[in-house]
Amino acid sequence: MRAVVMKAPGDVAVETIETPRVAGPGDVVIKLAAACVCGSDLWPYRGAQPVDHQYMGHEYVGTIVEKGEGVRSLELGDFVIGSFMLSDGTCEICQAGYPSRCANAGHYTGSQAEYMRVELADGSLVKVPGGEPDDPERLADYLAASDVLGTGWYAAVAANAGPGKTIAVVGDGAVGLSAVLAAKALGAERVIIFSRHEDRAALAREFGADVVIAERGEEGAAKVKELTGGYGAHGVCEAVGSQESMDQALASCRPGGYVGFVGVSHDQTIDGLDLFLREVHLEGGPAPVRRFLPDLIKRIDAGEIHPGRVFTKRLPLDEAAEAYKAMDERREIKVLLEV
Repeated sequence: MRAVVMKAPGDVAVETIETPRVAGPGDVVIKLAAACVCGSDLWPYRGAQPVDHQYMGHEYVGTIVEKGEGVRSLELGDFVIGSFMLSDGTCEICQAGYPSRCANAGHYTGSQAEYMRVELADGSLVKVPGGEPDDPERLADYLAASDVLGTGWYAAVAANAGPGKTIAVVGDGAVGLSAVLAAKALGAERVIIFSRHEDRAALAREFGADVVIAERGEEGAAKVKELTGGYGAHGVCEAVGSQESMDQALASCRPGGYVGFVGVSHDQTIDGLDLFLREVHLEGGPAPVRRFLPDLIKRIDAGEIHPGRVFTKRLPLDEAAEAYKAMDERREIKVLLEV
């Protein structure tokens, strides 16, 4: 089969490798319906974290074509969505609502490929009623749910989005834009996003953003406070992972407010006394996407949300190198790879 490999920073290729097969009783093999490039894939692409001939991809939707004898809740031919973190669904951490930190987490092969093997299938995958959709837009919506929508949703939940609340979003990539969609869907009265890019700001408004702020740092936080009677936002979604973005999130949040941080942390530090004096709730990390998937699928099927609009470009799998380049250069928000 064909699969995307990152040989070194900036060096992406498509190679022919052996098709994965079931290796354990809880495994399935999925024929991918579509793949995509994630903003977090750009960290190794830019050399910000080590990479050496790594098979890429962690967002996936597809049809089960092989399953182990221990798989009980799924059948051959089922169209499924999974998370970028695998879970058994039975450990105490999973039961508490944090399957992304499952005590018995499994592994999967790269999803930027034609096929992938997934362990712990019963606990990790969710069947989509009706099978693979014929509508490419619905397929994109389902693919978004596997990561960026679920991650943005977690950021909004951790930021305590709900009726009567003002939620600010730091980061105008696919996750930040999904956080805007999520905050509005959860009933937030007003959603603010920081963005300097009109194409991203336009999609943010389409997803429900009420205010777009171009300023950053203290000036940006001052704008949020100006809009909230001097208090700051009730909750802030941090969707970048840099020091600047975390500082922006904390500065924009009111005392007693909530910060949901889901950007993969790179060299972030938080001053203990500063955090102590801010008196905010802080929650984040790898999003427990599996926890949200059943609800997200229902919302997509009901036409309530259309998260697939974050895909601003579609390319064949063989053009994965161009997909990475386009996202790295910020010419595209997120690229869908047609398998």
